[in-house]
Parts: sequence; C-alpha cells; structure tokens
Amino acid sequence: MKQGTIRIACLFLAFALLSSVRLAAAQELQGQFDNWLRQDLWPAAQARGVSAQTFNASFNGVSPNLKLPDLVLPGESAPRSSAQHQAEFRAPAAYFTHIGGVASGGRSRAAQHAGVLNAIEQRFGVPRGIVLAIWGRESGFGRADIPHNAFEVLGTKAFLATRKDMFREEVLAALEMVQKRGIKPAAMRSSWAGAMGQPQFMPSSYMQYAVDFDGNGRADIWSSVPDSLASIANYLARHGWVRGRDWGFEVTVPPSVSCTLEGPDQGRPIREWAAMGVQRVGGKAFPQNELQGAGYLMMPAGRLGPAFIVTPNFYRLKDYNESDLYALFVGHAGDRIMYGDFSFSAAWQPVDKFSRAEIATMQSALENKGHDVGGADGLVGFKSRRSIGRWQESAGRSATCFPDRNVVNDLL
Repeated sequence: MKQGTIRIACLFLAFALLSSVRLAAAQELQGQFDNWLRQDLWPAAQARGVSAQTFNASFNGVSPNLKLPDLVLPGESAPRSSAQHQAEFRAPAAYFTHIGGVASGGRSRAAQHAGVLNAIEQRFGVPRGIVLAIWGRESGFGRADIPHNAFEVLGTKAFLATRKDMFREEVLAALEMVQKRGIKPAAMRSSWAGAMGQPQFMPSSYMQYAVDFDGNGRADIWSSVPDSLASIANYLARHGWVRGRDWGFEVTVPPSVSCTLEGPDQGRPIREWAAMGVQRVGGKAFPQNELQGAGYLMMPAGRLGPAFIVTPNFYRLKDYNESDLYALFVGHAGDRIMYGDFSFSAAWQPVDKFSRAEIATMQSALENKGHDVGGADGLVGFKSRRSIGRWQESAGRSATCFPDRNVVNDLL
C-alpha cells in the first residue's frame, strides 16, 4: 500500500474514533440530562401544579445545547469559555451607535399604534416614548429573529449553567406558562439567555407582568403588539414608575461639583443641584414640577462624556435592564421619539482601551484600598466610577471618574 494511501486511511480511522468518542459523550450527557429531568425537575414542577402531559410536551425532543455560554460540563469546575474576562471594555459611546434607528422607528410606530398607546398611557402612566424605545431596543419592534426553543435554553442552563438556581426557577415558570396560561411550548421562542418575545421577558417576568391588552384571553408577547407594549408598561408601572415625572435631563456639571457625587444613594432635590450650578443643557430650566423631586447625578463616562440629572424613573428603566447605558439609551431614544431627532449636547470623548480583565484587576486594587466598586467584574458602574474619582482626589489629581491608562497602570 502506498504511503499516501496509508496516511489517508489513518486519518479516516482517527476521524471515526473521534466521532465515536463524541457520540458516546453526547449520549452520556443526554442520559444525565434525562435523569435530571425525571428525578429533579419533574417533582418540583409537579409540586407547582404542572401535569405530566405538560411536562412531557415541553421537553419532547429537547437535548442540552452546548453552544450556549457559561456552561459547566459534568466533571469540570469552571465554564470552558473565558470570553467575559478576555472581552474588550467598550467605550460608552459605542452603546449608542444604533439609537437613531430606534428613534426613527419609534416615531413611525407612534402614529401607527396611537390608539393603543393612548390607552396604555392612561392605564399605566408610562409615556409612549419610553415604551416604544424599549420595544425597539429589545426586539427591533418585533422584527428581530428570536431563534431558540425556550425549553432547550432554560433546561440546558438549569442543568449546566453557572447560575443553575436562577435558571431552575425560570424553567419552572416556563412550565407554569404552559400549564396555567395556555401557551404552546412550540410558540415559546427565546434568546440564548431565555428571554422571550417582543419585550424579551424571562418566564418569571411573564407570569408577573404580561398583559392581555387586545382582549383575546391570552397574553401573547410574541405576535400581539398591544399585548407586548402593555406588558412593557405594566412591568415599569409595577416596579414603581412615577406617573408625571421625566426620566432625566442632560446637564452641565461645573468643576466645583465633584463627579464623585454620582449615584442613586446620593440624591437630593433637583432645586439643590441647580443651586450648586448644575444646569440643563441649551439654557433650558428644569420643569417646575421636577424641582422638589429627588434627582441623582449620572455620568456614564465621568468627565469624558455627557452628564445627567436623573429621576427615580431612570432606576425603573434599570429594573428592566441593570445597565446604566441601557437606561440612558431608552430614556434618550424615548425623548427623540417624542420631541424630534437630536443628539446629546456634550460629546463622548475618546477613551483608552482595556480588556475587561484589566478593568477587573483595577477594581480589585481599589477594593484593597477600601473603595466599594460594586464588584470586580470588569464593568465600570457608578460605584467604580466614583471610586476612581475619590482615589484621584486623594492622590491630588483632577477627578475624571473614569479609567484611563495612567489610572490603571498606577493601580495595577
């Protein structure tokens, strides 16, 4: 036999052996998953009133999806992917790249769905601009592809994810959706994280906040626009949205007001911020009805970008998604939907690039110096920003409240 033929035969044999090993591993994992369904998840579901018929229909043909992130396979102690720690820390400006599309799409749909939006505002007290902005951000006004079987995603994550307990509750809530709300398992399409439908609700949120607004007897957040929009508004209202208050205002912050005053735990009446020299951009006055209400300084890029005085409603947007930038995106997009197209007055200045691992290391160094950074997670939230500013001030530096190469190098 020729040498080349021998080499090809060996390659085929190696491929066959590898395929056989992979098949055996997949079969073993499927067996473990099926056993977990029977012995662990089914008793818990049964205790919540889920029938065997519902349980079996929901998991019919479902196998673990090993392409999902943050999974810990049996016999391993950590997720295989370390993408979170290697990912680049992004400049805040990058988050707003597509805000114009959400604003323009929201304006066109504000007219198209005016009647429904009027009724939603009257019932829930949440402005239509906010509701439309969330709809656009979450699912592209219902046009985004939502590709996954929710039970495949939630079942896999409840079985293998780093946050098993959380996803166990979510998959049980998904089963209750089928049992108690009459949702067909095949209709329950989700994102890779298990968020479903046009509002991108987790199952537990669906059970608490989904609304049948079109009156057909079922809260359909996949194909009903009235149900989807009302469910978004109900979520915010039930979390404490204050009827009649704005979400916030872009402002200028004079050098005499430290950026370390940022945060929801350092609020004061908006009239006091104004007395300190914090002014709305464009020479506008704060609305009279807002002056006595609580306001909070929010500077997502420290001194290197726009600044805002936000109201408690800003933090209701953070209840929907805990990111400061998400809440700012929705609030600003909502304003552009309602009042016309405009950009932030202040520019986002260029910022140094870091990996999230570098940011996490910097946060750990600040923690070691006694600062509360909100966790060394590689994400620069308000606690990290003001901790940077306080460290800068203690070192005799001008506080920017945002990481730069000098700050990171000096702290590492």
